[in-house]
Amino acid sequence: MSYLQEPLSVLRQRLQESLQRGDYGDAEQCAHTLLEQQPGDQQAARFIAVRHQERGELQRAFSVLSKAVADVSAVAGTWQQLALLQAELGDIPASVESLRRCLGLDPHAELAHLYMGVAQERLGESLSALWHYCRAVHLAQSTGHWISQESTPAAVLPLVKHAIGKVNQGRRSAIEVALQPLRARYGTSELTRVQQALAGYLGQSPPKPADARQQPKFLYFPGIPSQPYYGRERFPWQEQLEVATAIIREELIDVLSSEGALEPFLGTNNQAVGQMLRGSSESAAWDAYFLYRHGERYDQHCLRCPRTTAVLEKLPLVRIREHAPETLFSVLTPGSHILPHTGVTNTRLVTHLPLIVPPDCALRVGGEDHSWQEGRCVTFDDTFVHEAWNHSERTRVVLILDSWNPDLTEVERLAVTDLVQAIGDFNRSAEQLTQ
Repeated sequence: MSYLQEPLSVLRQRLQESLQRGDYGDAEQCAHTLLEQQPGDQQAARFIAVRHQERGELQRAFSVLSKAVADVSAVAGTWQQLALLQAELGDIPASVESLRRCLGLDPHAELAHLYMGVAQERLGESLSALWHYCRAVHLAQSTGHWISQESTPAAVLPLVKHAIGKVNQGRRSAIEVALQPLRARYGTSELTRVQQALAGYLGQSPPKPADARQQPKFLYFPGIPSQPYYGRERFPWQEQLEVATAIIREELIDVLSSEGALEPFLGTNNQAVGQMLRGSSESAAWDAYFLYRHGERYDQHCLRCPRTTAVLEKLPLVRIREHAPETLFSVLTPGSHILPHTGVTNTRLVTHLPLIVPPDCALRVGGEDHSWQEGRCVTFDDTFVHEAWNHSERTRVVLILDSWNPDLTEVERLAVTDLVQAIGDFNRSAEQLTQ
């Protein structure tokens, strides 16, 4: 029986089998037959176009892909392939339009964003190119790709390196603009360690934490002492917080009495929960009642806990737009274990005020265990690997808040604030302009 007499399902299977065994001649014959019977078949059109390109038959490849994208079944990958062919033929504006159609079907196609960046740069649209490079790198690295040479396909490695270089250059320029007023006011010598931290963040000088137990996810600030726990004498304000333990606990108990008041600290991301939480029972949970999160004030929660809020507002909390403070009641149910993890930066420290602490509950930071005592603060650097557990049969609750690392100068705190906000603004702009 000839190919023409075979049903589409059989032809598609033969095409796959031919490709798997490397018989590209037979695969091409199958693909041509498929297109004769099903003109909009995307896989067949794309394969035939590749074969034409391999033989240098660019116009024939263009004809095949143009017909394929005209079909209602056209997919993002076909538009991307057409865009690359158009670029090869020298028609960059047409390539840009095809990439727009591709991204309209699949906004998360990191390669399409990468190629769009290249095309926009060739057209002299440097700002638009930068945003597409940003989006491409963000999408790829969020799934574990393009982080190293090993995680980057060799075919796109030069383009990826170029894109990352452009992104870092753009981000660095945005940060330099943000820091310029501080330089003018205080001088560059006051910002030496900030510049070193920035160089580490941008990959110009890989950060080298003083202690191997430190693994900051975002920003490592060099030149300050590394230690898992910090002595109480560094934080005179903790005394007024501890004095308020009873009234804070009273408002906490009122919150716990209301069904549905808490929310999962890790949200509803099952993967994140699986990576961060273990339990000896199905009821194991790490819940939270936020007063501030990522710098956003939870007004209704603050109104419900007015005395707690009043105490916290008098403390020297970190305040960075869209990042800090982070203050909450952290609720760990019986049998729950928060697995080892690390925080984002050593520029700020985490303080716990224990409110309800049954036996067999503990915190471990950098391999050093600490048993909470109700009403007595403990402060630690969460860039050290840390974990916490509740092996008791009762709920454990601590009030969590963040404060500046006391080993930063006032100028450095101002600079870190501006730096983090500038990075956030840059990343958000990149995302918005490529959506």
